[in-house]
Amino acid sequence: MKTQPNLQRPENHTMNWFQHFLLLCSGGNIHILRKTPSEWNKFAGIGGIVLFTAVFATLSAGYAMYTVFDDLWVSVAFGIVWGLMIFNLDRYIVSSIKKTGSWGNQILMAVPRLILAGFLGIIISKPLELKIFEKEVNKQLNTIIQRNKTKLQAEMNSRILQQSSPFENEKKQIQEKTAIYQASYDSAAVELEKEILGKQSGLTSGKVGYGTNAKRKAELKEQRRQDLENHRASSAQRLEYLDREISKVYTNIETERDKTETIEDRFNGLAARLQALDELGKDSAIMALAASFIMGLFICLEIAPVLVKLISSAGPYDYLLDKTENDFRLYAHEKIQKGNASTDHRISSFKRALNDEKEPL
Repeated sequence: MKTQPNLQRPENHTMNWFQHFLLLCSGGNIHILRKTPSEWNKFAGIGGIVLFTAVFATLSAGYAMYTVFDDLWVSVAFGIVWGLMIFNLDRYIVSSIKKTGSWGNQILMAVPRLILAGFLGIIISKPLELKIFEKEVNKQLNTIIQRNKTKLQAEMNSRILQQSSPFENEKKQIQEKTAIYQASYDSAAVELEKEILGKQSGLTSGKVGYGTNAKRKAELKEQRRQDLENHRASSAQRLEYLDREISKVYTNIETERDKTETIEDRFNGLAARLQALDELGKDSAIMALAASFIMGLFICLEIAPVLVKLISSAGPYDYLLDKTENDFRLYAHEKIQKGNASTDHRISSFKRALNDEKEPL
């Protein structure tokens, strides 16, 4: 005659508060676990991994939010909420894996959970990578900021050249025309001096003194001086206007550049740090390898409870859980059958009553 296993918890097996807490973290059924003390260590280990994963998720989200909002209390609040969400999700992932059925069915059940756990590991690991490599990331951020400023300066110079070019061209044309008038005046002054000194040239008579030719050249010099002064007087207002417009272009773009550089100096948010970490990984194979190891560590930590549950053999807890669920299935099936039978009986009674009413007296 087969003996039934003793499902009552032996008196010498007592569960302390911490062990009870870890069993709750594992997602196991506490009422069934109390009857299977041999499973406590396994489920306590799973619960510990789930707990520490939630702790790391809290730290990761808190640091990520601090880089975004730069507010300690907001970061702490969001980190706690995120950690609780990851904790609850991990508990569900682990508790939803059943050790019943064939090995293939268990694999099919575990694959989507492993994929989800892997994604959670990547999400948790990234902010912690930023914190671990904070010094290197800050240095790379400065490099990115200076690179952006250099690019910004080139863009601003191009815009200054483009916007001020029409004014500069007109100003240059006026200055060139002024230079022509000045050259004409200087030439007339030189010819007058040569005429007075009696120097022979193609345009002078070679006679010393202030004669008729010298008087004529003096009149020409005076005429050209007047032309120069008139041109300067007529273009002075236009030159002032052009200088003001050119100054406005420089002032507006310099103001815009100062504002943009202020924004660039604050280029230290989460996305910027992720960009810096990515560039560090591309520039340094050691950094890429270290970041990969850290990410792999958190992925392994996240999928560890699922793997432990998957590769471990079915134990007393799994048998009792399957029995409990099967009892509920049988109870529900029995209630449904009784309900259907009662309904069929009422329908038959109602039909007989209708037939009796239709029969003639």
